[in-house]
Amino acid sequence: MTRSEKEALVAELSDAFKEAGCVVICDFKGMSVKELEAFRTVGFEAGLGARVVKNTLAELAFKNAGVEGIELRETNMAVWGEDPIAVAKAVANFAKENEKFVIKGGVIGDEVVDAGKIDEYSKLLGREELLGMLLSVWTAPLRNMVCGLDNLAKKRAEEEAA
Repeated sequence: MTRSEKEALVAELSDAFKEAGCVVICDFKGMSVKELEAFRTVGFEAGLGARVVKNTLAELAFKNAGVEGIELRETNMAVWGEDPIAVAKAVANFAKENEKFVIKGGVIGDEVVDAGKIDEYSKLLGREELLGMLLSVWTAPLRNMVCGLDNLAKKRAEEEAA
């Protein structure tokens, strides 16, 4: 990789990390290419970005994005996206299925976090679940009224039949 290619990659990652609500660093040592591609497919479907990058280039990208305190060792994959809960869920679910895929830590907002914090985020309800709960609460009065009217109609039909 030439110097200009490295600079372009650092600029691209810096922009991605600035715009992302969450960046998770994962270790993928010992995984096959097929397993790694399976994660990339899962990430792509969830709208996440994922990239294996040299530690020095990733550290420069984090520094350019205004994030201090990230130290990268050994093999690393950066996974990022706008919704911290969606990123955490995708990474945690894949880590449960593949023991070689290990969450090391990351950045949520502007805060550097450890793997435990990312695991906590993965257990929170996501946007879709919360919207579903809200819709259920909004429609409950109408649903109850319809059930009441239906029961009333059945009761009157039984009274007329008797």
